[in-house]
Amino acid sequence: MKQVPKEYYELLEQIQTVDFALVELTLYLDTHPADYQAIQQFNQLAQRRKHLKKQFESAYGPLQQFGNSYSNYPWNWDDAPWPWQI
Repeated sequence: MKQVPKEYYELLEQIQTVDFALVELTLYLDTHPADYQAIQQFNQLAQRRKHLKKQFESAYGPLQQFGNSYSNYPWNWDDAPWPWQI
């Protein structure tokens, strides 16, 4: 495996933190669908995740398969390490 820079881990941790908050807010909103502030927070975090994902993928390659992430040329899905290997 090739050497992974410190920034890789930092950015991945930021994405994981936002993902955790989005899952928790989703569960909360399932039982409190009229909570306007929670919806606003969810939308802000979804936007933040989109930005972080784009930043990560620009620097280190795709995060997800099945059309959720694009590939560079040449096909870079075999570039390791993958986020789930860390």
